[in-house]
Amino acid sequence: MAVALRQFEFGSDGPHLLITGGVHGDEFEPIQAIRRLIDIFSDHRVSIKGRLTLVPCVNEAAFLRGHRCADDGLDLARTCPGSPDGGITEQTAWALSTLIRSADYYIDLHTGGTEFALYPLSGYVLHADADILEQQRKMARAFNLPVIWGTAANLEGRSMSVARDANIPAIYCEYLGSATCSPEGVDAYVEGCRNVMATLGIIERRETESNVQHVVEDARPGSGHLQVCNPSPVSGYFEPTVELGEKVALGQPLGTVYDVEHNKPHAVPAENDGIVLMLRTFPRVRKGETVGVVLTCEHDSVADTAGD
Repeated sequence: MAVALRQFEFGSDGPHLLITGGVHGDEFEPIQAIRRLIDIFSDHRVSIKGRLTLVPCVNEAAFLRGHRCADDGLDLARTCPGSPDGGITEQTAWALSTLIRSADYYIDLHTGGTEFALYPLSGYVLHADADILEQQRKMARAFNLPVIWGTAANLEGRSMSVARDANIPAIYCEYLGSATCSPEGVDAYVEGCRNVMATLGIIERRETESNVQHVVEDARPGSGHLQVCNPSPVSGYFEPTVELGEKVALGQPLGTVYDVEHNKPHAVPAENDGIVLMLRTFPRVRKGETVGVVLTCEHDSVADTAGD
């Protein structure tokens, strides 16, 4: 039987916004936030000018395992657009991709999952169409998280690449992780989604004070691929020496990996200046896996403006 996503529909005529969570099975703030949104918009006193589709948990097979991936080991966010005749993850990717193509706008909510924490951010691909890119910038700013990050559009297999190819303005968001469910993260996601809905004219609400601290666009190929940054030189136990959001310099240690065989310490130096965007919180790390990501702020437009 083909995978069918459990979705909740509100409104009718007008712009169609899709919001998804649980693309990875170990990311919990998005699931809870979308459940809250379902409760909010189930109240018929809330007026919607358009259509809203909410999917709390895209990857139910992975969620029930409590892991990033389902039993087949495939990462859903590397498998899109998938196949209607493939395994569980390929079918789920196909169903998600089909739903994305039906929308006019798209928000995909994520976290760092079991092994990482991410500094709160809203991101988008640097779309070749200037109008779509500008709409994505507006959506990301409206979501109102501390970091806005535009990255290269060349990464494939993701929800964002499906939206890119369908010319649908889309953003993704990240908020902490570490196998927990932050109440602050849930609140930020609920408010952020409602802010974007207001920007798109789907609901009415007052504009809130900006929480944006950094706006960085990085067009280098692969700039949005977090998992390849600052790799561990050995397998072992990672002990961080920095915190999320902290400013670090090129060569500054992000932490130390103690190898399993000899308990020898191996410092992992930052590959660039910037702020700590992602940090490994699950101590076990394998050789070649990332211990964290440092966001280069070389082209930080907020910082540039603040310094004028």
